[in-house]
Parts: sequence; structure tokens; C-alpha cells
Amino acid sequence: MAGQHEVDEGDNGGTSDPRRAFGEALRDARELRPEGRWTQARLAREVRTSSSTISRIESGTLPIPANLPATFDQVFATDGKFKRLYERIQAGGFPAHSRKRIAMEPHALAIAEWTQTVVPGLLQTGAYAHQLFRAGSPRASEREIATMVAARIARQDVFKRSSPPDFSAVICESVIRRMVGGPDVMREQLAALLSHGSRPTSVVQVLPLNAGCHGLMDGTMSILTPQEGAIIVYTEGIRSGGVIEEPSAVRELARSYDVLTASALSPDASAQLILKLMEAP
Repeated sequence: MAGQHEVDEGDNGGTSDPRRAFGEALRDARELRPEGRWTQARLAREVRTSSSTISRIESGTLPIPANLPATFDQVFATDGKFKRLYERIQAGGFPAHSRKRIAMEPHALAIAEWTQTVVPGLLQTGAYAHQLFRAGSPRASEREIATMVAARIARQDVFKRSSPPDFSAVICESVIRRMVGGPDVMREQLAALLSHGSRPTSVVQVLPLNAGCHGLMDGTMSILTPQEGAIIVYTEGIRSGGVIEEPSAVRELARSYDVLTASALSPDASAQLILKLMEAP
């Protein structure tokens, strides 16, 4: 069933649009199979989608469903090519200041998050993310909002790896009390936090409002430990952010995060508070 044709990733280097590059690579893989060309309808049957979806992916006009890149790699025996192209699309859909962080996430050994504003993107539900994007981009079309939501949710594929990263998050109590999108949206989001906190490789803690002053009050922060290379810290404000790599600064911020985890509620106590708010009338 699966062909052995390997499409060189350099074949599509002429386009700066990663979604178009993905579409061109898919068309090449489909048409240049050693066993014979497949139609779009035949490929759609193989990957259990519609031929119109294949057509729109190849033309670069459709957000790519998160499950399809790995399926394409399996069908065409392309050794992760479509997964890598998909990661480029994901990174390219985010602001320039966050792309290095987004590119590192799928391969990180460990990810630690602190937020005092909203639920971390890696833990957001689609409905919660939709409310945030709609509030931040009031003139965007529903299609544009849906594309942004899909890109954010696709980042959560990192937890579906055979060996997911060690993940920890400290979330300010104000985040879980803030009503984003109404009671139903918040109940779903709080349930998702409980689910993430129950994973064997994840820890979710709540920093109570009476915890007092701490060293990370100025903004949100992520600490990423790559498989190779040095740990980086990503900090973010309302419309800006940046990657910090200088070793002494990274150590200082990592130390502040450690202090924060010690000040936060235990994972069990955090889960109890989240459950209490979720079940509140």
C-alpha cells in the first residue's frame, strides 16, 4: 500500500509559504509514486478523508488537519517529512518573537510554564482559545479565528508523542477564576486542566492569590529543555515576547520558577480547588 518514494525536502524550497510547500510536496508524493500515480480520490481513501480536503491542502488553501501529516508519512514512507513540513506551518503561523519557542516545543524533553493571565496555550480547549482570539482580533473572520485556534490546538500533539515531555505549569488563581466565554466554556477548560494534571508526566499547580510577591510577577514565562543544546526561557507580554538564552539569566529565571512551585498549592490541593470552581453553580 505505502510507496517507498522519498520526496526531497529541498524540492519545495522555492516557496516561502510553508503551507504551499506542504501542498506541493503532497502532490509530488501522490503523482510520483514508483508503483504509479494516485488520484486525489485514491489518496483520500487511503488516509480516510475527502478528496476535496486533499485538493485544498495541495492548493494551500485549507488548514491541515493535525492528524494527517503523520498519516501521509506512513502512506508514502517519507520518514517524517510531512510532519516536519507541518511543524514549519505551525511555527510560521505565530508571531515572529514566538517562532523559536514554537519550533522547539515538539522536540522538548521538558516544558515548564508560568502564567498569571490565561491558561497556557498547551492546555487550552478549542472553545477557550476561540474566545481569546476573538477578543484579541475583533475584526478577524470566523475562518481566520478557526485557523488560529487549530494552530494552537495542534501544538498539543506534543503530549501524544510516545515519550511526551515532562510538563509542569503554575497558574495564578486569578486565571481559573476569570470567566472566559461563560460558564460552559470555563467548566470545559477547568476539566481539561484536571485531565492534564492527572497525566503521569504532568504537574499542574495553582498559585493562590494570597501567595504574596514573587520574582515572576511581570509576565508569563516558559522554560524549554531541548534534547540537545542549552535550556531557553521564553517570556511574553501583551504584544511582545522574546527568547532568553544567556546562561546566567536562564539560571536566575529557572530559580524563580522553582521558588514559585514551592509557593503554589500542591498538585492535589490545586486539583481540589479547580474541581470546586468547576462544580460551582
